[in-house]
Amino acid sequence: MHFARSEARQAAFDYIQALLSPVERKNGWQMAEQVGYTNPYRLQHLLGRAQWDADAVCAFVKQYAGEHLKSETDILAIDETGFLKQGEQSVGVQVQY
Repeated sequence: MHFARSEARQAAFDYIQALLSPVERKNGWQMAEQVGYTNPYRLQHLLGRAQWDADAVCAFVKQYAGEHLKSETDILAIDETGFLKQGEQSVGVQVQY
């Protein structure tokens, strides 16, 4: 549909599952392990080299959310994935995304 290969579609599903998971640090290795991969290469391929139509995926998600959030009491909550680095003397001690 929006992905050139089924492997990329599965990796995208797994990536979203990892983002929504309770894993505290959302880096490539920990997200890969969360979804059962032995290394982050599949997720890195998805984000850097796989062929997929990001605009079409965004439009699909927007349409899907619009269809399923019909009531005035329905909400969509989005939480950032940033975290504060520990320490005060390291380079770049600030919120990391």
